[in-house]
Amino acid sequence: MYTLQYEQEEDGRWLAEVPEIPGVLAYGATAREAMRKAEVLALRVIAERLENDESEPQAVQFALSAA
Repeated sequence: MYTLQYEQEEDGRWLAEVPEIPGVLAYGATAREAMRKAEVLALRVIAERLENDESEPQAVQFALSAA
């Protein structure tokens, strides 16, 4: 299971990240936009790892967590 964390920055933008996958973070104008972008990026990283035999197939589930 991966954790999708999100929080609002001081400038009003929203930041979402998946801490279990280094480098997976995204900004958005809304919390939903930031979370959607981070989830898409996380899935792309997972898919790339599978395609390059860097990981074994696994169940993917995200849990939301407000920071």
